[in-house]
Amino acid sequence: MEALAEPNTVTNTAAKERPTVLSGIQSTGILHLGNYIGALSLWAANQSQYNNLFMVANLHTLTVPEAINPRELRQKSREVAALYIACGIDPDESIIFLQSDVPAHTYLAWILGCCTPVGWLERMTQYKVKAAAQETVGSGLLNYPALQAADILIYKANFVPVGDDQNQHLEITRDIAQRFNHLFGEYFPLPGTLNRTSGARVMGLDDPTQKMSKSIAAKKQGHAIALLDTPAVIKKAIMGAVTDAGGDILFESASVGVKNLLVLYEVLSGQSRPAIEANFAGKGYGALKRELVDLVVTTLEPIQAKFNELMSDDQQLDELLSTGATRASVIANQTVADVRKLVGV
Repeated sequence: MEALAEPNTVTNTAAKERPTVLSGIQSTGILHLGNYIGALSLWAANQSQYNNLFMVANLHTLTVPEAINPRELRQKSREVAALYIACGIDPDESIIFLQSDVPAHTYLAWILGCCTPVGWLERMTQYKVKAAAQETVGSGLLNYPALQAADILIYKANFVPVGDDQNQHLEITRDIAQRFNHLFGEYFPLPGTLNRTSGARVMGLDDPTQKMSKSIAAKKQGHAIALLDTPAVIKKAIMGAVTDAGGDILFESASVGVKNLLVLYEVLSGQSRPAIEANFAGKGYGALKRELVDLVVTTLEPIQAKFNELMSDDQQLDELLSTGATRASVIANQTVADVRKLVGV
């Protein structure tokens, strides 16, 4: 992790004992094993080390309004929040909330957007890719980075857990923070990243050259393992995963498909690479796949049980999210009050 600039706030707040972490997942598509390994399990494992805020990024799903089903969006937002908790994120220790329940995010996004050159927004890879695939491009898609910057900076987050393909988004957040600080005085700290050393990028089972994707998983069976998949579906996906014509199970020399399965096994089992290689020596890919099936099913069973419990009790989930939004708003509203003074409104 890189060294971070110290925040120079308008309000005289006491220094936090623990760094602040902010992250979130959009409430679209299917949460899958890649989300669990690259994000959710990492968040849960590090809870005691940080002051954590984990949002369901439901406002970001509005950047392509033609694709929105309002009823489905509301349901998906609740499901993502329930999966956060089911995957081990403790709502008493970490703040879990819906992005849309903290209006200060959009207030700050407007101010930060006014500070952001259009050229910065137009060069974002996600914007270029999505804009090229659409006949009509809304301004929300272009301004997406300003809202993302607001999500992070409004809590003065020191770290953001991201995959290596998301580094560009954190870079522009840092750029926006620096530009605001230059224009109105030092206020926002510059966030750094938290990454896994192994499993930061889980690849598709059907195409190990492509990152496991929520959007692809929603359209194509066998691409990913959804966190709510049945054992039969999990087995079919893993046993059908792309490998190669060889048989050696070694991390250093494995093809991309085999390496992907090995990394999944490594992260979920917690075993060392030498121990895994010794376990599968001479056994072939079939043995690796069969043991991985059992490991994935065992990992997901308690998650699915907790998810079903939460989704069966609307009142409990609503109360948890309401409490989370209230806790987040206390921090976010203070930041907006500071920013208003700095910009003169």
